[in-house]
Amino acid sequence: MHHMGLKEKKRNTDEHFPRAVPNPMILQKPNMLTSVEESIDLMVYYGFQFVSYAQVQLVRRRGADGQIPVRTLDRGASSSAAAAEPTGYPGGPYDTSLLVKYEHHVARHIWFGEERGPKKELKVVGHGLKLTSRVPLALPPQMESWVSRSGLASLQRMSLNKIDTNLVSAFVERWHLETSSFHMPFGEMSITLDDVACLLHLPIRGIFWSPQDVTEELAVELAVDYLGVSQGQAQSHVRSCRGSYYKLEWLYDIFVHHRAASSWAYATRAYLLMLVGSTIFADKTFTLVEARYLLLFRDLDKCSGYSWGAAALVTLYRYLGDASMYSCKQLGGYPTLLQTGSPEGRDLRPILDELTPTDVIWRPFEDHRAWRVFDEISLYRGCLKWGETVVPYLPDRCLRQFGYRQYVPSPPLDCMMATDIDVDWISYHQSVVDVIGSSSVATTPSEVEDGYLEWYYRVSHPRLVPPHRDAPREVPVPVYDAGPSDPDWTRVSTLIRRYLRQVNAEEEDPQFSDLFEALHISRSH
Repeated sequence: MHHMGLKEKKRNTDEHFPRAVPNPMILQKPNMLTSVEESIDLMVYYGFQFVSYAQVQLVRRRGADGQIPVRTLDRGASSSAAAAEPTGYPGGPYDTSLLVKYEHHVARHIWFGEERGPKKELKVVGHGLKLTSRVPLALPPQMESWVSRSGLASLQRMSLNKIDTNLVSAFVERWHLETSSFHMPFGEMSITLDDVACLLHLPIRGIFWSPQDVTEELAVELAVDYLGVSQGQAQSHVRSCRGSYYKLEWLYDIFVHHRAASSWAYATRAYLLMLVGSTIFADKTFTLVEARYLLLFRDLDKCSGYSWGAAALVTLYRYLGDASMYSCKQLGGYPTLLQTGSPEGRDLRPILDELTPTDVIWRPFEDHRAWRVFDEISLYRGCLKWGETVVPYLPDRCLRQFGYRQYVPSPPLDCMMATDIDVDWISYHQSVVDVIGSSSVATTPSEVEDGYLEWYYRVSHPRLVPPHRDAPREVPVPVYDAGPSDPDWTRVSTLIRRYLRQVNAEEEDPQFSDLFEALHISRSH
């Protein structure tokens, strides 16, 4: 019954949200036509908010093309031309050529006050607490060598024990799978290969993985051969998982058993599979990991050759794409890549809507370069692949994160049509040249080329909360200060702005006029 109710609610919701409507949408209610001159009533809507009602005179004459043109007081168009008018959505995108899946996006429903369910927050997978109890303070030396060389050792103590579902959900609502990026009010941002390298210390260079299909029967064989369990144990366990999976708790028990028995290879495989299943490959079951990932650790001396950073990114991109759809209520992947501090318990949608470029620390890892040197492969533009999942990786859409001036990027790649992904990845140099060749080093951290924001506000949905529900209008393109170029002035600007937000200060309020003047002065330096 509950499931049927959800389906019925979705059907009713879709009746109120057509795929694309003119902006504003004009509905006509014609009277009886008695002559060439016609009186017609117009009801004007913005989205589905009634705006006005008027009566105008139209003159209708059949043209040589057989069409009947319509001439109002200030515009004329044939019925065929009217049908060709650009369409869009309230709040954007007005040009729907970029976000082609916006019809199903959660942001489309949020604009009209529709939530995914009783709770607007997603259910987010997080294994931090369990992993803390399962990762030993020190591994036996025989295991430590393999784990260190695998490239995955850093995952042992990277996970956050508590997931801020409010923060994570607020950012998921801005993710668009077509562009692999978050659509913020000042442009696009993304999680990049450089972020993965600096935050997780995973190798981003290496090969992609193309696995074979793993049936339940093969999952049993793999467990026997590479985890050292009996045929009966493996069969019983895989059957209980109802598919080609292993339980994370079961893998931990195998690790503990083989460690005690000094069966180091079996113990290491169980440990590494439990580790990736609890972090970068965490899925929405909360308890299982796919059996096929055991194939990654057949040869413990060779698993260091994979691009684990790309693997983490592909998996997270896929789950973000799923979770950005209105019908999805869970997020898999590794939320540690998404989470930072936030005002706990507050509605973050209007806060994110009001962010400006100067609120962003565009290059947060510059003080970290002594430990993690920037790798130019992070500027590779192309498709990333892990298993059967292929996603577009588009750094040209978030160039400010790399210290470059942002330009209007090329249309996204269609990775479903890509054929030479591995070759493109190996020969990444040309794509890097193409990405930065059209730009230049930014003179201020948030610099964009002329016309970028105007383009962006046509093709994106940059704000989630309508400015005025009782006065519908197009979302205006903002004008941002360039922001201070001196780090000290940036700090001053940030501190003033933070205080003004904490006290909900309005610029028109005389008691805060001096502080707002100081803020403008700091931004001009």
